[in-house]
Amino acid sequence: MLSTWRHNLVSKSWLVDLPLIALAWWAAFWLRFNLELPPPYLGHALLTTPIALGCMALGLALARVPRQSWRYVSLADLRQLAAGVALGLVLTTALVMGLRIEGFPRSVFPIGGILALVLLAGARAAWRTLTERARVQELPPGPRQPLLIAGTLEEADHTLRTLKGVSGWRVTGIVSPQAQDVGRTLHGVPVLGAPDALAGIAAEQRVGTLLLASPPGAALRRELMLRWSGAAELKLLTLPSADELLRPGAVPAPRQVRLEDLLGRTPVQLDEQGLAGLFSGQTVLVTGAGGSIGAELCRQVARFGAARLVCVDVSEYASYRLEQELQRSFPALEGIYYTANVRDADRLRAIVRTHRPAVLLHAAAYKHVPLMEADNQIEALHTNVLGTLNAVRAAGEAGVARFVLVSTDKAVNPTSVMGASKRLAEQLVQALAGRYPATQFVSVRFGNVLGSSGSVVPLFTAQIEQGGPVTVTHPEIVRYFMTIPEAAQLVLQAGLMGRSGQIFVLDMGEPIRIVDLARLLIRMSGQSEREVPIAFTGLRPGEKLYEELLADDETSAATPHAKLRVAKVAPAPVEAAGRIEDWITTLGWAPDADLVRTGLARLVPEFRPPARG
Repeated sequence: MLSTWRHNLVSKSWLVDLPLIALAWWAAFWLRFNLELPPPYLGHALLTTPIALGCMALGLALARVPRQSWRYVSLADLRQLAAGVALGLVLTTALVMGLRIEGFPRSVFPIGGILALVLLAGARAAWRTLTERARVQELPPGPRQPLLIAGTLEEADHTLRTLKGVSGWRVTGIVSPQAQDVGRTLHGVPVLGAPDALAGIAAEQRVGTLLLASPPGAALRRELMLRWSGAAELKLLTLPSADELLRPGAVPAPRQVRLEDLLGRTPVQLDEQGLAGLFSGQTVLVTGAGGSIGAELCRQVARFGAARLVCVDVSEYASYRLEQELQRSFPALEGIYYTANVRDADRLRAIVRTHRPAVLLHAAAYKHVPLMEADNQIEALHTNVLGTLNAVRAAGEAGVARFVLVSTDKAVNPTSVMGASKRLAEQLVQALAGRYPATQFVSVRFGNVLGSSGSVVPLFTAQIEQGGPVTVTHPEIVRYFMTIPEAAQLVLQAGLMGRSGQIFVLDMGEPIRIVDLARLLIRMSGQSEREVPIAFTGLRPGEKLYEELLADDETSAATPHAKLRVAKVAPAPVEAAGRIEDWITTLGWAPDADLVRTGLARLVPEFRPPARG
């Protein structure tokens, strides 16, 4: 408290504030007497000026006005200033009236208070204006690119304030979704129209860049990225998020949009304390650890303080890359890396028995639908189904506390061998859950993951680099997407809160048309569809046009977590595990494709294989 008062007393702002307060007090007398100051009242002004200065200074100090930064003065600071002036005026009025000065003009008090507020606020506003102009003049010289801002006036206001300290840009207009804003100005920048008129506005203003002011998750941002900006062929920028600005070296300057901005979902709310309690100091085993999801699961587990991380993957190179990354990022973590195949039951059982993990995360699987549909059906069955069976048995026999199967939305009413194989894996987890009561067995379904190996994003990126065409199977095909960290975090959260035998489904947000995603990637590369065309190739074997929406009330039930629901699926009977294993074993290594589909239809009643021409 003492240091605060010391700072208030020695503030340099008094050098300006005190003369302005005196000027306001004398001007109040002058205005009160019609621009004159009769001799009797001249004495009143001289007598009371020290009182007004002292009381106003005390009021401003009590309101902490001297602590304000004039360079960044805001409306909140001006409200604080008004409170200080009001307090000082009350003190002045009380003290002067207490002196009982004969004939003192009482109207001087409100006039003096208003003038003091105007002069003090004006000084601060003028200083901020001058410093902002000086800051703009200090920016490196050179041509400034024209720029449009898209968003509401509130969003555009924040963006314009941020851009004042950024060189290289000249804002020519604002595109607002609110019709009543059109024709207005903000910081001297006109609102030129609505988003659906973006192409015409960009052509008229000769602008090739659009800055998205709307926050992640806003419908306007999504429509601009996927629809309106495409017609105008605009380069898309956005401002860094609060999390990005907290990173070392971050600057509040526009950056190019990324695919994560398209999803625009709020960060996953995790039970940090619960997850830390689950993983901290524990041994955790991850199968498929070298894959996109498996590697992110390893990162998240390490972040929550696991003492030992056992990583199992069939790929030597993937295991090597993961080892190098984790040693660099988590030097205190004990990492053990096996190049083992989950199809080898004895090997997997030996690994689990050796390390006795508290949690086993099973992410090993084949996931590429067309590859598994024709010549690799038996491979999908052995890895996705029997590999899961081996993992379940190994976990149950070793007394692992929690087992989590990473499944897929393609297991819902599957039309492909891959989807049906994952549904069989879910059935195995449910069927054997009762056999090993010491272990909590949970399955988690989610859809496509942006940037994961084998997904459309790396494929489209490679095609764009080669000059096209970008191949899309159907103009109306849609998919649900999420980011790799989001998927991994929700897998861990489901594993923490799930009860044995439950199948969780993740809230995937709104579906995205694949052709819109392709167009966005083309624009993000700085090219147009004229330079990189899109070609439609037709649906591939086993591919759906629309994926089922998993997280609705008809197919799932709510959980305490907003992004997790429990699928309403009848539990598989215990004998189902034996039937599934026997059927796959009797198929041999070169089974007839129709025989495989017939068997899948018997074991997975909802399996609907596409008609074969």
